[in-house]
Amino acid sequence: MALDNFIPVLWSARLLSNLQRTLVYGQTGVINRDYEGEITAAGDSVTINNMGRVSVGDYTKNQDMDNAQTLDSTSRKLLIDQSKYFNFQIDDVDKIQQNPKLMDAAMQEAAYALKNTADSYIASHYVDAAHTIGSDTKVVSPTKNDAYEYLVDLSVKLDEADVPEQGRWVVVTPWYEGLMLKDDRFVKAGNMSSEQRLLNGVIGQAAGFTVLKSNNAPLSKPEGGTENHKIIAGHGMAWSYADQATQVEAYRPEKRFADAVKGLHLYGAKVTRPEALAVLSAARPQ
Repeated sequence: MALDNFIPVLWSARLLSNLQRTLVYGQTGVINRDYEGEITAAGDSVTINNMGRVSVGDYTKNQDMDNAQTLDSTSRKLLIDQSKYFNFQIDDVDKIQQNPKLMDAAMQEAAYALKNTADSYIASHYVDAAHTIGSDTKVVSPTKNDAYEYLVDLSVKLDEADVPEQGRWVVVTPWYEGLMLKDDRFVKAGNMSSEQRLLNGVIGQAAGFTVLKSNNAPLSKPEGGTENHKIIAGHGMAWSYADQATQVEAYRPEKRFADAVKGLHLYGAKVTRPEALAVLSAARPQ
């Protein structure tokens, strides 16, 4: 890769594009990514808006309605407090002997590594969820016979909190998916519409949820307790996420015959409506 052909803005955009194609917890449809403001450095804040609920009244023929309700728009600040970098080099000899698209592949690997870190960070906000089934001190142990039932229980928690049914999701682990595949009630992704399959990691539908799979589901290892994964269910309105690849630079290391690239990924996440998140503490079957 000739450094004089390196355009940082384009590579930053490509890095973000690769990130967004692989994020599970951090993707639109699972988390709110709408915000106002610019991210240029760690410590910046952006504004996220939440619209208040609309009231409904009785209509009486030939009588005036009440004055129009003024909707409250609650603005919250989202702090960009995560700052992660990558920095790699490819020796000139490797470039000659290997695929000429080696740098492009390395950038995809960098995006994948950043994705895992960002997704794990977002998922760690499960601690702010308003609804729980099980805990570190009292984990549940799903089987092929009741794994689906636990998702129903999560759905009921959200129903009781008046969370919209449209747009609900749940993120499970690969082993939890294995249990679900043994239940005929689980609708596999191949039987879903093309629109429903657009989300990263989608594997099917169950109990009113779009079901996604991720290896980044939080793993809790309580001292003296049972190791368990946190199966997070909810709605995109529950939390917000903002990120930016602020700096992607190519350079030639002083002591090497190599091309190198370094980049900085800034981001932050926040739970704004905890009633729209529910968490199942599930132990893997032995």
